[in-house]
Amino acid sequence: MDIKEMIDKVVKKVKSDDDFKDKLFKDPVGTLEDLLGVDIPEDKVDDIVNAVKEKVLKDKAGDLLGGAASKLGGLFKK
Repeated sequence: MDIKEMIDKVVKKVKSDDDFKDKLFKDPVGTLEDLLGVDIPEDKVDDIVNAVKEKVLKDKAGDLLGGAASKLGGLFKK
């Protein structure tokens, strides 16, 4: 599994499981290793967690903007 696949798997789990999200921030190394089934070097954990945070925030922003755009689009229909 490459790093992108790992990040995508973690993002999906974070979005669907609040308990997992709490565990991830309390024990990032153990939580990631349990989910991914691999040993993660300490120096890579922060990179993965930061990438997950960025992707989750980006996806939420996209959802918000997409929803706002569709609402605004309805204002201009004839």
